[in-house]
Amino acid sequence: MNHILPNIPNTSDSLLAHKKEKRKGFAVLLDPDKLNRNDIPQLVEMALACGVTYFFVGGSLMINEEIHQIIPELKKVCPIPIILFPGSLNQIVPSADAIFFLSLISGRNPELLIGNHVLAAPLLKHTSLEVIPTGYILVESGRMTTVNYISNTLPIPSDKTDIAVCTAMAGEMLGLKVLYMDGGSGASRIIPPDMVQGVAENVNIPLIVGGGIRTPKEAEAIWKAGAEVVVIGNALESGQDFTLMQEVGYLMQTLNGQP
Repeated sequence: MNHILPNIPNTSDSLLAHKKEKRKGFAVLLDPDKLNRNDIPQLVEMALACGVTYFFVGGSLMINEEIHQIIPELKKVCPIPIILFPGSLNQIVPSADAIFFLSLISGRNPELLIGNHVLAAPLLKHTSLEVIPTGYILVESGRMTTVNYISNTLPIPSDKTDIAVCTAMAGEMLGLKVLYMDGGSGASRIIPPDMVQGVAENVNIPLIVGGGIRTPKEAEAIWKAGAEVVVIGNALESGQDFTLMQEVGYLMQTLNGQP
């Protein structure tokens, strides 16, 4: 498989192009605590072969400061855009390409709606990171996940599509540029495709969906429901088995009509 990186000036435009061109994207979410630096060259080589569109790096809870070493190592060998998916202020790494400026719009914790953003803004102002205002929507996934606990918020019930749709529309009207629907790390099931479809049909900004995706069939269901980008994370963390990455990458290219 050939990895095709569009000639687009920044990551926000790249994400928007998926929406405009009805072209699917594939992101791999990396947890720095679980990534061995010695494995980075092999990981990048496989990701390029599989057509991975983006690397997201970060998490709700980190035990160490490995993220500050992992991203420079990735940048040495990786042409794939690296976007920070931060769980806290200490995950701001200037050497990344961009950062999701996450507002947890599905919750009512003021620190995750605006409080942490006020603290992060002057730090980000002095970096060259591309800041992507992102509405983060947490959906109940069958179990308590780390992000549920750390965020101190209730996820949207998985059978309440109307709440998810109205939340997404409000996020777009507030000026957010991207929506990220997530079941959380270690989710036991995917976000229901009918909920994804409801959101996708009612917004005009790119929709990213992750959490609980463990098979190509599940990834396909999320893409066909209307998500522009599917995210695979925990399912890739066991050893060096890149089979899922290969299968999902091939599926993405098939959906995009690529040879």
